[in-house]
Amino acid sequence: MRLALPPWSGTLAAKAAAFITVMCCALAALLGVLVHVQVTNQTVGQARDQALQRLAQATQRYEAGDTLRRGAGVDPPELPGELRELAVAGDRGTMVADSEGRPTMWAAGPVDGERALAVAVDYSQQARTIEGLDRAIVWSSGLAIGATLLVGAFAVTRVTRRLHTTARVARRISAGDLDARVNDPRTGPRTPAGAQDEVAAVAAALDSMAASLQGKLLAEQRFTADVAHELRTPLTGLHAAAELLPPGRPTELVRDRVAALRTLTEDLLEISRLDTGRERVELDTEQLGPLAERAVRAAGDGTEVRVVRDVSVETDRRRLERVLGNLVANAHKHGRGPVVLTVDGPVVTVRDHGDGFPEYLVAHGPQRFRTEGGTRGHGLGLTIARGQAEVLGARLEFANAPEGGAVATLRLAAE
Repeated sequence: MRLALPPWSGTLAAKAAAFITVMCCALAALLGVLVHVQVTNQTVGQARDQALQRLAQATQRYEAGDTLRRGAGVDPPELPGELRELAVAGDRGTMVADSEGRPTMWAAGPVDGERALAVAVDYSQQARTIEGLDRAIVWSSGLAIGATLLVGAFAVTRVTRRLHTTARVARRISAGDLDARVNDPRTGPRTPAGAQDEVAAVAAALDSMAASLQGKLLAEQRFTADVAHELRTPLTGLHAAAELLPPGRPTELVRDRVAALRTLTEDLLEISRLDTGRERVELDTEQLGPLAERAVRAAGDGTEVRVVRDVSVETDRRRLERVLGNLVANAHKHGRGPVVLTVDGPVVTVRDHGDGFPEYLVAHGPQRFRTEGGTRGHGLGLTIARGQAEVLGARLEFANAPEGGAVATLRLAAE
């Protein structure tokens, strides 16, 4: 079982702070240990030399029969047992131990067989020096770690702020705002090439990608609008000529194809207007149930309307009828009956009982001029429905029912 980590632990700032903290603590501990060991060895060494020197002087005085000075004696009771055993064995040695509540450096050596001559040197000053050094190491390490964390947090925050800006712009571009740009200050024309860091390189690549994508989409939109406008004039003449043909099956076929071309041209013109983003809605308060029934009647017979809960919505009636009409027409053309339109508050669903929407449509939404399964159509009906829904401020979702069939759900804002 893996331990669940808090969400903030996955951020770059948290990881950088943890890394800086660990490295600072490790470095401070290493330097502190080195300084402590070096100073302690030097201090203890000086105290040991002083104690051994006094032991040598005390030994000379003892052997000469002179009186021992203060701090020296034979087998003093405060002498540590380990050091006494070492001296009795014939060796000289030193040891730090407490004597009368104070740290003392002891030095002892053998005299008169199994007796020990020892001297005691006050070690309080050296002990206080080492303790003060340890405190200074701890405080200085803490200050160094704190200062390094502040500087590191400032530096990392600047980088993460730029990364968050880049991610936010990428999400805006993904949502359709192709005018969004990062405009990182380090990607300007006057910035030397060597001064750009990795974040600036990512920002520049994103801006370049957005500009290229915007240029291609604008070119596609202009092409669509130009083609639709250019087709209107010859189609008008073709429609007039078809009306003059004598009655018969060939004439019906020609008129049917001309009508299909006119519908396609009008759809292309509508998509080009939606692509420009300049459509304006004419809002009015409408009862959703009766409006849905009118849209179904205009789209043709064969659709069941169920009003579970009727509400008033502030919407553009013409555009909403266009959305519902396209959804119903698509259900009849590409699905199977029965087709049911359900109004449940501000939510309208159109359900058929066919094979369902293609996987690409459910995952990515409708795509113009793309159909699957050999079905008739040019894929513009659902594209227009989604575009008009966005103009209305509604959300259009596509899914497949578990038991089969396509389900289109339109969510409107209730009044």
